[in-house]
Amino acid sequence: MKHKKEETAEKHEKKEHAAQIEELTDLLKRVQAEFENYKKRVEKENQTYAKRIEEQFMTQLLPLLDAFELALKNNKDTEQFRKGIELMYAQFVQILRDKGLTRIDALQKPFDPYLHEVMLTKESEADNVVLEELQKGYACNGRVLRHSKVTIGKKTENGTQKPSREEENPA
Repeated sequence: MKHKKEETAEKHEKKEHAAQIEELTDLLKRVQAEFENYKKRVEKENQTYAKRIEEQFMTQLLPLLDAFELALKNNKDTEQFRKGIELMYAQFVQILRDKGLTRIDALQKPFDPYLHEVMLTKESEADNVVLEELQKGYACNGRVLRHSKVTIGKKTENGTQKPSREEENPA
């Protein structure tokens, strides 16, 4: 008798475990489906948010576009045309500044590979100092968008200039 009760209890326990496993499996499937839907919803919201930001930026640029169109219509007086272009430039720079754009100050600063890209080197008293800015660099909210393209000074040893790589190995 005891043996049959044990078998029945085991069967009952197995059924309970199977039911519990099935319940947990269903729960896991539902959670996975909910998570996939969440990911899709967040992606769609991010795309919508990015579009709204672009629209806001375009709205800020519309007065500048109007100014360009007006300038192109009234380009007979060169001095007034120049003043108009300067005003549009200032307006454009202000829009970009409002968005967080800053110019990287490079001239006479120590060379910084995180801010500057060396294009040329010149013999100079100052070693690794930016002598000339060939193209301005810009950062936005602290992140470099474009490095300043610069010429840096290199000290020479004993008054003679070090040969460049091209001079060492003429091709």
